[in-house]
Amino acid sequence: MDLGVHYFSFTQPEWETTLTDHLTTTAEIADAGGVHTFTVMDHWFQMLDVGGPYEPMLEGYTTLGYLAGITANVRLSLLVTGVTYRHPGLLAKTVATLDVLSRGRAMLGIGAAWYDREHAGLGVPFPPTAERFERLEETLQICEQMWSDDDGAYEGRHYRLAETICLPRPVRGTVPTMVGGGGEKKTLRLVAQYAQACNLFGAPGQEGLDTVRHKLEVLRDHCDRLGTDYDAIEKTMLYPADVLGDQDSFLREMEAYAELGISLVSVMPPPYQDPEPWANALVADVVPRLSSI
Repeated sequence: MDLGVHYFSFTQPEWETTLTDHLTTTAEIADAGGVHTFTVMDHWFQMLDVGGPYEPMLEGYTTLGYLAGITANVRLSLLVTGVTYRHPGLLAKTVATLDVLSRGRAMLGIGAAWYDREHAGLGVPFPPTAERFERLEETLQICEQMWSDDDGAYEGRHYRLAETICLPRPVRGTVPTMVGGGGEKKTLRLVAQYAQACNLFGAPGQEGLDTVRHKLEVLRDHCDRLGTDYDAIEKTMLYPADVLGDQDSFLREMEAYAELGISLVSVMPPPYQDPEPWANALVADVVPRLSSI
């Protein structure tokens, strides 16, 4: 099993003067230490349960562009970009640029968006849920077309593009797409139809395991109905718990998740602390043991 680091909080001690240093060092430790994927959030305000809008938050794609320049190995993605934040043609160009400058290490992580306060606060339209999912599906179609040989028009209900030109092309010809979330009717159907990866929410204990098992069964059903290859979809999850305190228990749980098909787990440095000792312990103690699962 691979390990990802999800750097979701920039609130460290004396962050006003140390934010860039902490981010840089943590990413460099992860990159050199065998971490597979490094992600940041795509939010403009910090989430309420992590301190809210008056905590620091960097813009996501600028941050990934910076990380591309200081790393050489980790895959880079937002977890996940909100479909409402950027016009899809511009989003496809942004992600392709990240892929080129990182020499093929970009992934498009995307979802339907949810944080109404940041939309209202910054004047970004926040359509109803049903429309956001319609826009998400059209955005997936547009990105797929932008990264293909088809540079013609796209006509959708919400978006109309006269030319889907994207040069330079992504390094691999396209960029893998991950749709985040576990919504059973819409989100997982979009994974089955368009994506190369999903991201689910794990949790310690049997309940978390049962939830992920059920979501993967739903995903398989969608794949069977649509005629897509369930086995070709990378199954990833975010694990919001301490992984260093009881590593043996964490690794036993990861063995159970791996049996379900999860191949990458992303973990988060604790907020309000210096993340570097956490990152050093992670790559020294957890990465080698997790890689054997």
